[in-house]
Amino acid sequence: MSKNLVIKVTAGADAPERCSQAFTVASVAVASGVPVSLWLTGESAWFALPGKAAEFELPHSAPLPDLLEAILAAGTVTLCTQCAARRGIAQADVIEGVRIAGAQVFLSEVMADDAKALVY
Repeated sequence: MSKNLVIKVTAGADAPERCSQAFTVASVAVASGVPVSLWLTGESAWFALPGKAAEFELPHSAPLPDLLEAILAAGTVTLCTQCAARRGIAQADVIEGVRIAGAQVFLSEVMADDAKALVY
């Protein structure tokens, strides 16, 4: 049985290497057939908005828009409810396919018997 991978990324442009690692691991996992749920929290919340991933730059890393597109195509991307509220982001503002959900949903995902969780 395949395990579900839940990845919580807390970093954005403030910690670009950590941010890029989370998106890279998530995209490699979906490409490998692993069910992935990527959670955008903290400064990564901005990447739920159209065009924001294109502003991210890190030498020698895959373009963040490409990684996000791959994850959205085969996995789930969730923006933290509180993080969205603190930044004035509503469901109507986010990229198609991104959902907004809170701690209860996150907890149910990470506590599932078939789940592995990573936090970046």
